[in-house]
Amino acid sequence: MTRFRIMLAAALVALPPMAFLWTQPAAAIPMDTVLLQGLDKITARVSTIKVPVGQTVTFGALQITARACDKHPPEETPEAAAFLEVVEVKPDEKPVLQFSGWMFASSPALSALEHPVYDLVVLDCINSADNPGGAGVPAPASPNGDQNPAPTQLNATQPNAPKPGTTPPSQ
Repeated sequence: MTRFRIMLAAALVALPPMAFLWTQPAAAIPMDTVLLQGLDKITARVSTIKVPVGQTVTFGALQITARACDKHPPEETPEAAAFLEVVEVKPDEKPVLQFSGWMFASSPALSALEHPVYDLVVLDCINSADNPGGAGVPAPASPNGDQNPAPTQLNATQPNAPKPGTTPPSQ
């Protein structure tokens, strides 16, 4: 029995140095821009879409509003999550809310937009180049002073292929 007590005492003495193993996970880092990939199923066109948090971007008949975008710190498992509101606007019809909730980059099917024409997937959460201050800095107001600026046109990036008959810029 004394042998058991000695081993128990040794285990309890070794326990405090191992306490660092049960630390809290690091908090998510808020970012100011959501990077999405949009698919138009009719034309089979894939577009990369940047949506600043708090603003609305139009993709086809969809108006996508980003409410939040969080990213795990580098020491954690890679993950980006965005809270999006997606409204479909058709001519001569009332706008219809198609999606409102969190989308996750690592599990796109977990919380997906169910739409017959469009697919949206979160790729990443980033800080935009025009906002070097980083997270927590509010997006600038529109030029006319509105807090809720009008939706902007699609901010999709296209491949950097030069147009026919032109030469690519030198770098």
